[in-house]
Amino acid sequence: MNASTTPERFSVMTGLILVMLASLPRYALEGHETRLTLVLMATGVVAVAAGFHWRMLASSARLQLPGLIKRLLVCLLGGGLIIAVWQGISLGGVDAILLLSHGAALGLLIHVVSLLWRRPATD
Repeated sequence: MNASTTPERFSVMTGLILVMLASLPRYALEGHETRLTLVLMATGVVAVAAGFHWRMLASSARLQLPGLIKRLLVCLLGGGLIIAVWQGISLGGVDAILLLSHGAALGLLIHVVSLLWRRPATD
């Protein structure tokens, strides 16, 4: 397998770390210690992989990261807003813990899909 490093992949890994961290309060408050431990271990593994990915990025690719990270943050906020509206309609109120974890997951999904739409076609 010959996968190349790209700033887009690094931004997705960063988003994945943020999504996993956003789910921690939910597991902690609901008393799911085993899931909490597993998510913490997975976060550590993805962080190590992201660190290696960062080191392998070319300096020209690193220059694209600030824009991609800003785009990721906008997508995360947009995902949170969509989930807040959804919860307001379906639940009649907003559950902050679910808003945090579900909003982050939806935001990462939006970010990844927007990266796929933006990618040039290769033949």
